[in-house]
Amino acid sequence: MLEQEPVPPRQLNATVDRELELICLKCLQKPAEMRYPSAGALAADLEAYAAGQPVAAAPSGLRFFIARLFRETHHADVLENWGMLWIFHSIMIFLLCLLTQVMSWEGLRDHVWYMSVWSVGLVTWGAALWQLRKAAGPVLFVERQIAHAWAAGVCASIAMFWIEWLIPLEALTLSPAVAVAAGMVMVFKAGILSGRFYGWAALNFAAAIIMPLVPRVSILLFGAVSALSFFVPGVKYYRQRKARIT
Repeated sequence: MLEQEPVPPRQLNATVDRELELICLKCLQKPAEMRYPSAGALAADLEAYAAGQPVAAAPSGLRFFIARLFRETHHADVLENWGMLWIFHSIMIFLLCLLTQVMSWEGLRDHVWYMSVWSVGLVTWGAALWQLRKAAGPVLFVERQIAHAWAAGVCASIAMFWIEWLIPLEALTLSPAVAVAAGMVMVFKAGILSGRFYGWAALNFAAAIIMPLVPRVSILLFGAVSALSFFVPGVKYYRQRKARIT
C-alpha cells in the first residue's frame, strides 16, 4: 500500500460494481487531498450509491456517462434465472414470425388467421414460460415487474391485429408497431436490469423504420431482430450462471 497503487477490486472480483470500486479506491488514495475529507462524505457517497445516484468518487465526462448508461444494475443477477428460458423464447419468436411471413407469402389476407396465431401463440407460450420459471424456484418481485412489461408488449402486439381488422386495413399493415412495442419493452428492461438493453431497444426501433421499406420480409426481419434481442443476452446469462454453479 505504501509503495504501490492499490489493486482495483474488480481485478480481484469482476462482479464488484464499478462505482463501488471507485469509492473504495478513493478511500485508498495516497494523497490526503484525494481521499474523502470526512467520514460523513464517505457515508454520503455510500448512501448515493445505494440509492442508484451518481457518486462523488465517479469521474465526469462523456466516457463515464456512457459507461454508467450501459452498466448493469443491482437487479442484473436475476437474469441468470432467465438465460435458458430466453434462448427458448428467441426460438419461439422467430418461428412465430416465420409462420406469419409464410402465411403472407401464401396470400392469406383474412385477419382472423393472424389474430388467432398471435393471440393463441403468445398467450399460450407466455403462460408456459412463466410456469417453467416458477418451477425453477421462487420468483422475485423485480421478475414480476419485467413480466408485466413483457405482457404489455404482448397485448400491444395482439391489439395491432385487432386494430387492422376494425379500421379496416390490409393484414400486417401495422406490423412495424410490433417492433416499436418490443423496443419499448427493451427500454424498460434497460432501466431495471442492464443498460445494454438500450442497444437492443435501438435495434428494434430501427427494424420498425425499415420494415415498411421491405414489406415482403418485414415480419421475418422483426422476428430475426427480436430473437437476437433475447438469444444473445440469454446465452450470456446462461453461461454466467453455469460458470458460477461450477
